[in-house]
Amino acid sequence: MEKFIPVVVIKDIGEVDTILPALKRNNINCAEITFRTSCAYDAIVKAVKDYPDMLIGAGTVINGKQCKSAIKAGAKFIVSPGFSEQTAKICKRKKIPYYPGCVTPTEIIKALEYGITTVKFFPANVYGGLKALKALSAPFPQVKFIPTGGVDRSNIDEFLAFDKVEAIGGSFFVKEALELYNKQ
Repeated sequence: MEKFIPVVVIKDIGEVDTILPALKRNNINCAEITFRTSCAYDAIVKAVKDYPDMLIGAGTVINGKQCKSAIKAGAKFIVSPGFSEQTAKICKRKKIPYYPGCVTPTEIIKALEYGITTVKFFPANVYGGLKALKALSAPFPQVKFIPTGGVDRSNIDEFLAFDKVEAIGGSFFVKEALELYNKQ
């Protein structure tokens, strides 16, 4: 898994050829393309085909139908803002990594029941940030987290220093990469 997982919202299919090269130029070879837009499926298909050296996943997957569609498009991992049993079952069967949003002990236990040991912690800033991750790590030492939402340049180093943080997710990676890309 990459250390940085940009949350990428593609509103027009042409943005794939702007955003992904900008991320690559910023040494980020991963993209979580969200299922929030009507062109998400096509964006994943294009990203997987045109950027085979990048790890392309689908984000904001909230049910089994979206999960099946994302996998059909070629997504190599699935991310949800919460826990979806349908999605967990499909990903387990297809051997596709699934990172559900889990912020409570009950949600983490549910993920563990499906063999999931890395979860998205979203929105990190609302649910207690690094302090909450440290507290949750005590009863769940086998769990790694992907904090997303409220993580930015002001606190990223603190999160990365914690050994239970597997990766950092966020849309701020896209904004930074595009700003840098446009300056060059």
